[in-house]
Amino acid sequence: MPELDTITAAKHPMTVGVLVTQLRALGIRPGDTLIVHTAMSRIGWVCGREPAVVEALMRAVGLTGTLVMPAHSGDNSEPSDWGNPPVPDDWYPIIRQTMPAYNRRVTPTRCMGRVAECFRTWPGTRRSAHPHVSWCARGPFAALLLRGHRWNRPAFGMQSPLGRMYRRNAKVLLLGVGYGNCTALHMAETLCPDTPKMRVAAAVKAHGRRVWKSWEEIVFDSDRFPALGEAYEQAGGTVTAGLLGIAPCKVVRVKPLVDFGVTWLKEHPPEPDAQEAADAGATADEPTGTPVA
Repeated sequence: MPELDTITAAKHPMTVGVLVTQLRALGIRPGDTLIVHTAMSRIGWVCGREPAVVEALMRAVGLTGTLVMPAHSGDNSEPSDWGNPPVPDDWYPIIRQTMPAYNRRVTPTRCMGRVAECFRTWPGTRRSAHPHVSWCARGPFAALLLRGHRWNRPAFGMQSPLGRMYRRNAKVLLLGVGYGNCTALHMAETLCPDTPKMRVAAAVKAHGRRVWKSWEEIVFDSDRFPALGEAYEQAGGTVTAGLLGIAPCKVVRVKPLVDFGVTWLKEHPPEPDAQEAADAGATADEPTGTPVA
């Protein structure tokens, strides 16, 4: 949205203080472990732009809370799987040989949004080591949540950062986005035994050297998440809805949403083309290993 249109749509400028007040109205409290998915363009005109949003979120959870955002970087992946956009076949070996190894300090996010990228670079923010689906966190539990998140372990299993946030029953803030962006639901896919799997790959550092590694991972299918989220709400799942600026927002707890999601996914298996994609070693949209967060 052009900035003039954003100014016209806004009733007043959004400041850090106003954002904190609205976050309180959504039920965000000091001490919360809060996962945030954001569409900055939906909020309205923010005085201070992305840093103001990050500061408001940090103030809302306070010094005792832990703020978490996805920091996925799925372009470091098997190029033959890319579909959005694809690259010529003769580029594949060049990309496999020259893609820089994942570096948690400098590798940028992809398709995570401006707020998540701002948070990644914020002084004191930590980042996990997974080359496709890392997380960033800041707060007293950040190191505990992020430890051991590597390429050779399930990206969203019980021993992953998301598994630890599940056990803490963290809150998820969908800020201007819907359930299709809710990374927590990839844990429901991981826990569902019927989820198809595929081979994925990335450039990583091993013993101080850059190497190209491949491993098995589930086929991520966030296309089903909007229907899953709607079913959760219709079944009586607890959701707090409101506005941040002019952006529609929802706050939901991780554990009941994931538990419901596992059952729902078992009852609603993926369409046949999802399994065909797994057999072909490719997903339909983002590069391999890049759930929409």
